[in-house]
Amino acid sequence: MNKLKDSPQYIKNLLMPTTKSPTGRRVWSIDLETVWLPFLFSTNTMGDTAIPLDALGAPIRLGFDKDGSVKFSKSGRPVLKVAKPITDTVTLIRQNFVANLQQYSEQVATDKAEEYTRQVQLALTAGEPIIAHDKAELDNAVQLQLEEAIRTATEEAQQGKQEAQEVAHQPERVAVAVS
Repeated sequence: MNKLKDSPQYIKNLLMPTTKSPTGRRVWSIDLETVWLPFLFSTNTMGDTAIPLDALGAPIRLGFDKDGSVKFSKSGRPVLKVAKPITDTVTLIRQNFVANLQQYSEQVATDKAEEYTRQVQLALTAGEPIIAHDKAELDNAVQLQLEEAIRTATEEAQQGKQEAQEVAHQPERVAVAVS
C-alpha cells in the first residue's frame, strides 16, 4: 500500500534513489564541489544568503595552529578545512533540515494517528525476531569470551605453579666471592 503519491514533492524527492556518487570533499557527508557550492552560488544569486565571495572562491583553506604555523596531521599532511562561512551555512541548513523532518513526522503522526501507530506497532513486531536473534548471538559470544578468559587464566596459573615448583626444587646456588 504505497501512499507516496499523497506526500509533498520534496519528501518524494528525498526518497527517490539517485545514481550520482560524488567523490570530492564532503561537508555533512554531501559533496562540496557538486552540491554545496552550486547551491550556495544559487542562494547568493537569489539573495537568500550573503556568503562572502572569497569563501565560495576558495572554499578549502589551509589549517593553522594557534601560534600561526601551518597545521599538519599525524601522517605529516597539511590540514585542510572548509571556509567558516560555508560550514556555518551548512550547519544552519542541517539544523533546519532536522527541524523539518521532525515537523513532518509530527504532522503525519497527528493527522494520521491510527495509521502511524499501526506502522510503529508493525515495525516493532517485525523487529522482535531480529532483536531476539541478536541477543542470543551476543549472549553466546560473551559466554565464549568468558570461557576463553577462564581457560587462559587457569593455564597461566598452572604454568606459574609449575615454574614455582621447579624453582623450589632446584638446589640453591651460592655465590662465592673470589678475592
